[in-house]
Amino acid sequence: MRVLGVDPGLTRCGLGVVESSGPQLLSMVGVGVIKTSADLPLEQRLLELETQLIEWIELHQPDVIAVERVFSQLNVRTAMATGQAAGVALLIAARKGIPVMMHTPSEVKAAVTGSGRADKKQVALMVQKLLRLDEIPKPVDSTDALALAICHHWRGAGNARVASALAAEKISRVRKLVKK
Repeated sequence: MRVLGVDPGLTRCGLGVVESSGPQLLSMVGVGVIKTSADLPLEQRLLELETQLIEWIELHQPDVIAVERVFSQLNVRTAMATGQAAGVALLIAARKGIPVMMHTPSEVKAAVTGSGRADKKQVALMVQKLLRLDEIPKPVDSTDALALAICHHWRGAGNARVASALAAEKISRVRKLVKK
């Protein structure tokens, strides 16, 4: 399975593609950052983000896109920009029929380091170790994107099974109600 991790941001949007070739065997396929200029109007920045994300998807053909779930931050402006960038990724995935999974920052940290309170340096070191990289990718947005992809490899399948089981249980309950 090939996962494209997207660490959304309007100024810097981290991208990381990780492939699994077996249990616990992960390898980096690609890593990078989309940068947009703060001097451009918002709509132009979003268009640039869309154009480059589409190029990444066409180049790397991911099976799933893992996006960091936007959470409330003290800086509303930053949260809005992050949400807009995430929205572009979600829209592209929907248009291309690629499943999307959203992961919280603490979920990603826990999956990669074992602690949901790990700092960025700990996450970066574990990404380097898990993917057997010679050095930590820079900037940190690209490392975060790789961490998202790793998280999805390890947690995404389990989350999907839980969701499927819950849906099956709900259908079963509805069928029982209909029979009565």
